[in-house]
Amino acid sequence: MKLIINGETRDFESSKTLQEILKELDLDGKVMAAAVNMEIVKQDKWSEFKPNDGDKLELLDFVGGG
Repeated sequence: MKLIINGETRDFESSKTLQEILKELDLDGKVMAAAVNMEIVKQDKWSEFKPNDGDKLELLDFVGGG
């Protein structure tokens, strides 16, 4: 399965949940928001939501600054 994550194409061996993808990318606990094809996926749905082949994911972390 191919996904475009923050503009970079990534290959995965099989269909995975959004939570499994974050763990595989070592981003578990670091991502605060996720959108798939420009649609926000609420954090409480990450463990059951499975993106489709070719989907575009945007994974965001909020950074404070001043």
